[in-house]
Amino acid sequence: MRLELLHIDECPNSDRARERLEEALAVLGRSEVKVDMRLLTTPSDIAGSGFAGSPTITIDGADIFPAGAAADELACRVYQTPHGLSGLPTLDQLIEALRNHGL
Repeated sequence: MRLELLHIDECPNSDRARERLEEALAVLGRSEVKVDMRLLTTPSDIAGSGFAGSPTITIDGADIFPAGAAADELACRVYQTPHGLSGLPTLDQLIEALRNHGL
């Protein structure tokens, strides 16, 4: 299994997304799972990546939040959370999405 956090340089939420993702893994008792950070720098990097805006979290190339539309440009992502739109999912949303993907 490959867990990736796809991001762009200009995304202000990348570091916080990684922290929150690692926190979710810890809650699930899966701290041994490595989060691979993948920096996308050109539009060609997007092809086949599952990227839906930065940050996008994928397991084996599939977006764990599939409601996000695939992106064809380097851009930030917005998530729908219980508190409104946000640049990253909540901890509870991450835990649920990871569970739904077998973690």
